[in-house]
Amino acid sequence: MHIAVVLFPRLTALDAVGPYETLQRLPDATVTFVGHQRGEVRTENGYLGLTVDKAFDEVVAPDVVIVPGGIGVLDLLEDKVLLDWLRSVHATSRFTTSVCTGSLLLAAAGLLPGLEATTHWAFMDKLTELGAVPASTRVVEHLEQRTLIAAGVSSGIDMALRLAELLTDQVTAQAMQLMVEYDPQPPFDAGSVEKAGPLVTARAKELFQEKD
Repeated sequence: MHIAVVLFPRLTALDAVGPYETLQRLPDATVTFVGHQRGEVRTENGYLGLTVDKAFDEVVAPDVVIVPGGIGVLDLLEDKVLLDWLRSVHATSRFTTSVCTGSLLLAAAGLLPGLEATTHWAFMDKLTELGAVPASTRVVEHLEQRTLIAAGVSSGIDMALRLAELLTDQVTAQAMQLMVEYDPQPPFDAGSVEKAGPLVTARAKELFQEKD
C-alpha cells in the first residue's frame, strides 16, 4: 500500500500529519512525501519544516493520494506540474483525498466537476469558482469517483479513519483509532461556524489576517 502525501510551501501541518499518523499504521503501508523537488518546505507560519522525499515525476502510481491544505494552495491553483500530476495519479489510484483547502487543488485539477465537496469554512466560495458544489459536511465521499474530501484541518483524521475502513475493514480502522487514542473531548463547542457564532467567527477572521 503506497501512500503519497503532497507537500508544498505554506501548507497546514496537521492537514498532512494527521492523516499520515493514522494511515502509516495500515498493514504493509509505506508513505512518501512528494512535492515539486526534494528537500524541505516550511509550513504556513514558517516555524515547522517538512521534508519532500521524492519529486512528483518520481511517484507515478501511488495507491492513495493525500492533498493537504494551507494558504500556499492559493499559489498552486494554476500550477501545471502539480495539477497534471494529480490528474495522472488519480487515473490509477485507489483513492485520491484532500484535507481543508486541498480540495481546491482537486477541483482545479478537474477531479470534482459538479460534485459536492468541502473545505475550510473560509474558502467555500472558492470551491464554487472551481466547479464543485460546496457542502458543510465534515467528510464528503464519492466512492464511485474514488475521492474523499475532508473539511478543515482536524477533520483529516476523520477522513483517514474512514479511508482505513475502506482499505481494510472496520475493526482494523477502529484499532487504528485506538492506537492513536483519537477520542476528541474539546473544552469548547466552537468547531464550526454554526456553533461558534458571530463573535468567535469574527475573531477567527482577524487571526487569519494576522497570520497571512
